[in-house]
Amino acid sequence: MGVGMLLAIALIAILVLLVFVIKFEFSAYVSLLLVAMGTAIVAGIPIADVVLVMIEGMGKVLGSVAIIVGLGSMLGRMVEVSGGAEVLATKFTERLGQKRVVAAVTIAAFILGIPVFFDVGFIILAPIVFAFAKIAGLHPVRIGLPVAGVLIVVHVALPPHPGPVAAAASIGTNVGLMTLLGLVLCAIVSVVGFFVAKLLKVEHITLQESPATEALAEGDETGSGASGGGSAPTDLAVRTRPGAGLITTLIVLPIAMIMVGSVTATLLPKGDPVRDVAAWLGAPTTALLVGVIVAYFAIGAKTGWNKTERTSVLDSALPMVAVIIFVTGAGGVFGNVLVETGIGAALSSWLTDQGLPLIVAGYLIALALRAAQGSATVAILTAAGLIQPGIAAGGYTELQVVVLTLAMCFGAVGLSHINDSGFWIVTKYQGLSVADGLRTWTVLSTVLSVVGFVLTLGVWAFVA
Repeated sequence: MGVGMLLAIALIAILVLLVFVIKFEFSAYVSLLLVAMGTAIVAGIPIADVVLVMIEGMGKVLGSVAIIVGLGSMLGRMVEVSGGAEVLATKFTERLGQKRVVAAVTIAAFILGIPVFFDVGFIILAPIVFAFAKIAGLHPVRIGLPVAGVLIVVHVALPPHPGPVAAAASIGTNVGLMTLLGLVLCAIVSVVGFFVAKLLKVEHITLQESPATEALAEGDETGSGASGGGSAPTDLAVRTRPGAGLITTLIVLPIAMIMVGSVTATLLPKGDPVRDVAAWLGAPTTALLVGVIVAYFAIGAKTGWNKTERTSVLDSALPMVAVIIFVTGAGGVFGNVLVETGIGAALSSWLTDQGLPLIVAGYLIALALRAAQGSATVAILTAAGLIQPGIAAGGYTELQVVVLTLAMCFGAVGLSHINDSGFWIVTKYQGLSVADGLRTWTVLSTVLSVVGFVLTLGVWAFVA
C-alpha cells in the first residue's frame, strides 16, 4: 500500500475517532478500540492478526501504566484523604502568596521531573496540584497544564530519560554536553510554556468526574474523609493531619529512589551488580510501592486510622483511576495499530526523501512520528535511526551533534493527542473532555515543541 493511502487512512481514522468522542460523546474506550480495529482491517493487517495486534498494544501500555497509575493513585489518595495535601498547599500558599503558587509548583515539577518519567511525575504531583488549586481558589487546569508541560519537556529532551539517552547512544552524542545544553534550553522552553499556559482560557471548562473533582469536593473540616467515587467511608476520622514535612518526604521518597537508580545506570556499566540493585530500587514500580507502604504506616499512625481504615483509603483510589487505566490502554491499542500498519514508517521515509536540512528533517520526522503513533520515545528512537547516517557522514563537531539530537528530541514533544497514552493521563486525571484536552494540552505541547526547535535553530546558527 502506498504512502499516500496509508497517511489518508491514518487521517480518516483520527477524524472518525474525534467525531465519535466529541460529536456523539461516545465512550472513549469503546471508540478507540472500534476505530483501531477498523484501521487495522482497512490498512491491510491480516484479519487473523487484527485482535492479536490490539492485544499487544494494550499489553505494551498497561504493562507499566496500570502498575504506576494504581500505586501512584494510592499514594496520592492517602495524602489527599488525610488532609496532608491541603496542609502542604496551605503552608506554601501562605508563604509564597497566591500569585506565586502556580510558578512555584511549576518550578518544583521541572526539578522533580528531571529523573522521573512523565506519567510517574504527573501522577505523584496530581494531588498536590489539586490541593494548591483548591487553597488558592484556582481552576485545577490552571496549575495542571504548566506542570504537565515542564514534565513532558524534560522527559523527551534530557538524560537520564530513555528517549534522549537511547538517541544519544544511537547517534553517538556526548551525553554530558547534551545534558548541560538541554538543561538550559528546557528551562527556557518551560518558562515560555508557563506564560503560554496562562494565556489559555480554562476557567470556563467544566470538569468531568475525575481525581481533580474528587479532590475539590473533599470537605474542608478536619475529620472529613473521602466523598463519592471511592470505597473509603465518608465519616473517616482524622485525629491529626500530617505535617507539611511528612507529606514532602512521602512525595520526594519515590522520586529520590528513581533518581538514584537513573544516575547509577548512567555511571556504571551494564552487568555491574550495584547497578542492577540500584535499577531495581529505582524502578518506578519499586519506588512507588515503597512510597505506598511508608505512607500506610506513617500517615496511618498520624491520623489514628486502624488497619481496616488505612486499607479502605488505599483501595478507594482504584475505582477513580479505572477509567484512566482502561482508556490509556485503548490509546495504546490505537497507537500500536498505527505502528503495525506501517503508517509511521511510511511517513518518516517520505520526509527523509524530501532533501531537507538535517536539523529540520530530524525535527519534522520526530514530530510526524509522534503524531502518527503517539509514543514520544518511539518517535525519538525511530528518528534517531533515520538521521544517524546523515550525521555520521556530515563531519559535524561534537556540539553540532548535540544540537541536532536536541532538535530531534523537541520534535517528540508536540502534537500529543488521542493516540498518546500521556494525553489520556493528563486529560482524565484533570477531568478534561477530549475537545478541551485538544484545545489545551495538545496546543500547549505543540507550542513547547516549536519553541524548543526554534531555540535549537538559534544555537545552530552560532555553531554551524
